[in-house]
Amino acid sequence: MTEATILTVNDMTCSHCVGTVRKALEEALPGAEINVDLATHKVSFTGDRAKGEEAIKEAGYTPEPA
Repeated sequence: MTEATILTVNDMTCSHCVGTVRKALEEALPGAEINVDLATHKVSFTGDRAKGEEAIKEAGYTPEPA
């Protein structure tokens, strides 16, 4: 089983942000297991950590270690 990467994305402030981050990760990591939680600002995903972080940054957000 692949270990999930968990990041904090404090600049996600609304459901639109959640959708944007989710879509960016889905495009960068096809088939990855993705969870985006607005209440805790946590994003978790399986797959390549560097690709996931880069996708979040390219979408305009700031991922940090959880």
